[in-house]
Amino acid sequence: MSTASYPAPPTARLRARVLRRPRVGSLIARPELLALMALAAVLNLWNLSINGWANTYYAAAVRSMSSSWHDFLFASLDKSGLMTVDKPPLAFWIQALSARIFGFSSLSILVPEALMGIAAVAFVYDLTRRMFGRVAGSVAGLAFVVTPITVAMARHNNPDEALILCCVAALWCAVRAFETGRTKWLVWCGVCVGLGFEAKMGVALFVVPGIALAWMWSRWGETWSVRFKAFRQLLAGGAALVVVGGAWPLLVTLTPASDRPWISGTSDNSIWSLIFGYNGLGRVAGQTGGPGGAGAGGGGGGGFGGNLFGGATGPFRLLESALGDQAGWLLGFAVVAGLALLVLTRLRRRDPRTAWLMAVGGSFLVTAVVFSYASGIFHPYYVSFLAPFAAALVGAGVGLMLPRSLGGAASLRTARIVAPLAIGAGAVTELVVLSELGGSLEWAKPLVIGVAGACAVLLALEGAGRMRAVVVAVALAALIAAPATWAAETLGHATSSTFPAGGPASASVGGPGGGGSGAGGFGGGGRAGGGAGRFSGGGGRAGGSGGFAPPSLFGGGSGSGSSSTGGSGTGGFGGGAGGFAGGGGFAGGGGFGGDTASLNAAIKYAEEHGGGTIGVESQSSAAEVILSSDANVAGLGGFSGRESTVSVSWLAHEVESGHLRWVIVDGSQGGGLPGDTRTGSESAFDVVAKTCRAVTLSTSGGSVTMYDCQGYGPALLQAAKEG
Repeated sequence: MSTASYPAPPTARLRARVLRRPRVGSLIARPELLALMALAAVLNLWNLSINGWANTYYAAAVRSMSSSWHDFLFASLDKSGLMTVDKPPLAFWIQALSARIFGFSSLSILVPEALMGIAAVAFVYDLTRRMFGRVAGSVAGLAFVVTPITVAMARHNNPDEALILCCVAALWCAVRAFETGRTKWLVWCGVCVGLGFEAKMGVALFVVPGIALAWMWSRWGETWSVRFKAFRQLLAGGAALVVVGGAWPLLVTLTPASDRPWISGTSDNSIWSLIFGYNGLGRVAGQTGGPGGAGAGGGGGGGFGGNLFGGATGPFRLLESALGDQAGWLLGFAVVAGLALLVLTRLRRRDPRTAWLMAVGGSFLVTAVVFSYASGIFHPYYVSFLAPFAAALVGAGVGLMLPRSLGGAASLRTARIVAPLAIGAGAVTELVVLSELGGSLEWAKPLVIGVAGACAVLLALEGAGRMRAVVVAVALAALIAAPATWAAETLGHATSSTFPAGGPASASVGGPGGGGSGAGGFGGGGRAGGGAGRFSGGGGRAGGSGGFAPPSLFGGGSGSGSSSTGGSGTGGFGGGAGGFAGGGGFAGGGGFGGDTASLNAAIKYAEEHGGGTIGVESQSSAAEVILSSDANVAGLGGFSGRESTVSVSWLAHEVESGHLRWVIVDGSQGGGLPGDTRTGSESAFDVVAKTCRAVTLSTSGGSVTMYDCQGYGPALLQAAKEG
């Protein structure tokens, strides 16, 4: 590349850093990268089997996908291919291929996730190193590795790890494009974002505005021919994004509905409704009729997806309970580092740091703003997507503090201003996070106040110039100690729940299939092993009494029951007949569309009377028995039985084609979280109950009614026309 095609940076030193960068550094030549990857490997892989199936909903889908290429292609939860999961397939394709090669097991699902986490660390390191040096890259990688939610997600089978890897790879390709000016790196950047879209849809696009703005700003040359060339290069990257990201949605769109599963999370069987609705604007503005949406009666984001799980919306949301201890520790440091770069570069096109800041800082800003004010379905583990961008900014900030002999990028005068401000801001946000932990990590408060505070003062003094690298290292050690401890505690317990969290067991957010016990979480008992519960009530996360919800939540009643993790209690998420993980969860009565005793009785009866697929209201209930017995069970109402609304005509067609024979109607969709008016596929199930032949089965806990729809396809179609 000629120097004429790339604006010269303001100093020869920065220019040399950009233009004389080694193409591919070997791992042996970069021991710090090896050390970071080794640390990530320990945190991601140590005692990984403790997590079991992790999220049983997605694990069941992988089981079905690993045994059928049709299910593999469309990410079907059930082996009959009746309904997809509520996410695109990329992450599950990786897991299913691993299961096909190594056999279906928890490790064949989880190890690929852990390896993706290790790869993401390498990308965060290198995209920071390329602009601010090896020490800055090492700090960025370390800050990312010890973020608690980073560890939790790398040990889990949710699709977020694939999303994170794709997006940090996209930023890395963008940095390469800024360095070289070559179109191919923008194309690869678009490919990576497109793959991220295939992992978790619209959230992958959060990195696009910053990258696009950075490219055009840095390439806005003196002539229109230069500008037009830059725009054409950007269009090439955008085309790659559209082709890759739109490939699977287009395939689903072009496939006749009769030849593919129903799209979970929709009422019209459209992939575009899933993209723009349930997994798009619904996550930000609230689901229509769902918790935190229009039906919730407010914009505060209450219910299942708003205030309850992600805290109240606002500028300090990312530091508060359930979010701050996951990824908020060093946010103050990252923000000051970004602002310092903004002041130093003054967004000069000739300064290569400007493009880097726009791309990385833009990704950070878009993500932080959306997450802070999203009032739809928002779970605490979503902040794992913010962690790599924050870590890169932390590394860049350290690069502004170091002497030039260590690759520092600023003068002593700049370091004397940036260092105390960044360390001080990092200390403040960390103290805010520590104050939310209910007494845990109390030792960290004097460490942060004393050591980090003293280091900030020293770095502001003239005499600290020669030793500032040592002082910066001590300050960083003081700031990283608490999150690193919290992250390491993740290894001591299972994070096998729908809502994984880093930290000790008491920091985990309970959910379907959730593991662990003890105080805190939804069950109350203490945020981190003591004190007031996170939401309300007392007792343990997966088995104490109480919880935020009435005992009848999700269709169960009060009383004691055996939870999926061995706890007991009444009501709420934590236990009892109506809880997520208690007796009313997946292992007890009620719950999301049928308990396992009822389903097992139904499965046995169906096998003795000609077989066929059994339809239940909740995909979560179906997932439990798919994992335990590889049963031919399909959930027809979405994850909890409330997200998908299948039509009677579609159900009749599946019956007529032989894909569905039996249906269990247990009425568990009748209850829900406050403000949730969704009824799932209740209308279709009501038609089944009026049309098909009822079979009553006795179980240890009572009885269950199952409907045999074989031969009733025409009657169901007629009912659909009349309805």
